[in-house]
Amino acid sequence: MAPSISMLVEALDAVSQGVLIAGADCLIQYCNAAFTAMTGHAMADVLGRGCDLICGPDTDPETLATIRDCLGRGIPFHGEVLNYTKDGRPFWNELTVTPKRDASGALSHFISVHRDVTARKAAEAALRTAAQRHRFVLDHVLAGVMVRAADTRLTYANATACRMMGLSEDAILGTYEPDPRWSFIREDGSPIPAEELPGSLALRGRMDAQNVLMGLKRGDDPVPTWLVCNAYPVLDDADRPVEAVISFTDVTDLKKVQQSLGKSEERMRLVLRGSQDAPWDWDLATNILYYSPRWWEMIGYQAGELCTDPSLWESLSHPDDRETVRATFHAALKSGQESYEVEFRLRHKDGHYVPILSRGFILRDAQGRPIRVSGTNTNLTERRQAERRIHHLAYYDALTDLPNRSLLLEHLRRAFLSGKRRRSQGALLFLGLDHFKILNDTLGHDKGDELLRQVARRLRDCVRESDMVARVGGDEFVIMLENLGATASAAALATKRVCHKVMAAFDAPFALDGDSHRTTASVGVAVFGPGSEGADCPMKQADLAMGVAKAGGRNTLRFFDAGMQLAVESRLALEKDLRDGLERGQMAMHLQPQVDQAGTVVGVEALLRWHHPERGLVSPAEFVPLAESTGLILPLGKWVLREACATLRRWADDPALSRLALSVNVSARQFHESDFDRQVLDILDASGADPRRLKLELTESLVAHDIGDVIAKMGRLKERGVSFSLDDFGTGYSSLGYLQRLPLNELKIDRMFVRDVLSNPNDANIARIILSLAHNLGLSVIAEGVETPGQHDFLQANGCRFYQGFLFGQPVPVATFEAGLMTDPT
Repeated sequence: MAPSISMLVEALDAVSQGVLIAGADCLIQYCNAAFTAMTGHAMADVLGRGCDLICGPDTDPETLATIRDCLGRGIPFHGEVLNYTKDGRPFWNELTVTPKRDASGALSHFISVHRDVTARKAAEAALRTAAQRHRFVLDHVLAGVMVRAADTRLTYANATACRMMGLSEDAILGTYEPDPRWSFIREDGSPIPAEELPGSLALRGRMDAQNVLMGLKRGDDPVPTWLVCNAYPVLDDADRPVEAVISFTDVTDLKKVQQSLGKSEERMRLVLRGSQDAPWDWDLATNILYYSPRWWEMIGYQAGELCTDPSLWESLSHPDDRETVRATFHAALKSGQESYEVEFRLRHKDGHYVPILSRGFILRDAQGRPIRVSGTNTNLTERRQAERRIHHLAYYDALTDLPNRSLLLEHLRRAFLSGKRRRSQGALLFLGLDHFKILNDTLGHDKGDELLRQVARRLRDCVRESDMVARVGGDEFVIMLENLGATASAAALATKRVCHKVMAAFDAPFALDGDSHRTTASVGVAVFGPGSEGADCPMKQADLAMGVAKAGGRNTLRFFDAGMQLAVESRLALEKDLRDGLERGQMAMHLQPQVDQAGTVVGVEALLRWHHPERGLVSPAEFVPLAESTGLILPLGKWVLREACATLRRWADDPALSRLALSVNVSARQFHESDFDRQVLDILDASGADPRRLKLELTESLVAHDIGDVIAKMGRLKERGVSFSLDDFGTGYSSLGYLQRLPLNELKIDRMFVRDVLSNPNDANIARIILSLAHNLGLSVIAEGVETPGQHDFLQANGCRFYQGFLFGQPVPVATFEAGLMTDPT
């Protein structure tokens, strides 16, 4: 007996995949229980609708076109497509659509099978990410890593291994070890047989081969690269070796050091036979002088080319050193001391002067009279060069070769003292490149370094030889100008001309390895002179002015003034007071009522207030932005949430208060903490508050970033009953697509539209549009900032049902609100 229709329906409802039957016109005629469970659409909502009801904003248009093409040609389709549930949640759908024909061959209907493969897609993405991360790590370790199969075939090589081998990964993979393109040798230069290579030892012995030193010879290169290798066998379930992981580290430099040490030992033996310094001897009784071959070599002569009488020293000495040498020598002879040393310069045969350290040892007779002086001359050329290199390293920036902060401050102190003596003014220009971090992160540090070098060259071209350009850190440069005139106004005028020249230096693009890149700079200026407080002060002032230039929009110039310092000090003091106030319980929560059309209070908004012991009531407009910029908004936000939830728990026992919803503003920084949703749920659980009475107010700027993360957190909180309101709607950047996807309950019309709704047609139209949009999306609307009956009447006439503003009540302390509501007949 053929199964009945009801039996077929029961069978279809029992399968785990969603099943959809649509007519030839693509309108849905049937869907099973699995389809409704998967999509959230009830059968009654689905029947008679088009198959595209589960498509959404990110559904791939090309995939849809392919499906339509298959349906149009009457051929089956199988593939994956991003679809959306009724509440806007995206899911990956593995879709099979099969066309069916009637007895005459005409297309009669379509059967589609749907399977939710979101979890599988996420797992695949996670697996790809893990593989990419694993590959990234291996490619950035300093050791070479290769994998050798049991048949000696190479199956993997990281980037370091490829560089060491001098081959690409494609050229290495699939080759067998050994290979004609490379070979391995022992320390004595003999070749290492294939069976003695670390990979072979590990596979054959089924144990690690550790710290094997061997040389790698590539092709015809006669110079080997010395490696320390380790190999580790990989065994299968039957304990059989299937491959070996080989790691090797380049120790060529260490090998060179080892060889150099051997040479040094040989050199030491030679030193013991004869000093490398230039010995000399002077017999004062006979006036005979001896100069060693090394002494002559040091100044470019052969022994015997010049006379050896005592006048030779004086004739070869630098004119500026002769008196010092003579005085030191005679003082040592007369004083009775046994030795002396003196630095001077001797003229080389080719004309340049060699810096010399001369040490003399005085031999005296029984009466203490000097009879002989023996000593050595040491060539100080390398020491002087090293000292210059050390000085350069200590006082110059290695990347740009500009003076660094230390040298700048040293010159600044000198300039400060010189300016006081001369009664002249100077100036500091503090430059910060705009958005330099973005360039470093996107183009790479090598491009960032090249940009800094080019900026340094351009800045040097903007100033006089007597001025100093320094790099004081990261992307920050300082230009020090001296002798700018006797008055601060003259100095400021001269500095401004230099500043315009500096700013113009950034007009032309910078060439970075063939790419053209444009950048700008923000410049802060501090003028200093005889009346300045100290040499360090102009640096702080110029830095502060540069920060103001950046805050003022970048690519601009700001001169320091006393108001900046006062503003910074005031901000720092306020920040400290805010931290102390949070710790000392100076924060308070005030509540402003929210009413319906009848004027009944249906909810409240929690507003933060700060009762400072000296400043009094500090405006949120003053301390909330500071809290945002310093990170204090995070502990403040948690405090408000705890207070709000504790209040809701207390209200739950009062009939007049338990019906109210309590709205809490959430900052973008607070919401984007990775565990924000967990924090809220923990606070709710700890307080015992009803989540259905808690409403979180989000701003448009908050939802404009990482919409997926925002939706996920909102979804987890909404599952527990927490509701959401989009605050200040119309003032930010929300797209209608985002608005459809967000699990919102309410929109708030911003007070800036409500304020002029009766006098400004544009504001009135915006209010109407928001109300219409919200109603079409099934969202409630509350207007804030309602202060006059006229505003209320307009909003009510256009469909607004909930209101907040001074017309209905100002923000008041919690206790005041509770007392008023309990005595209010409404």
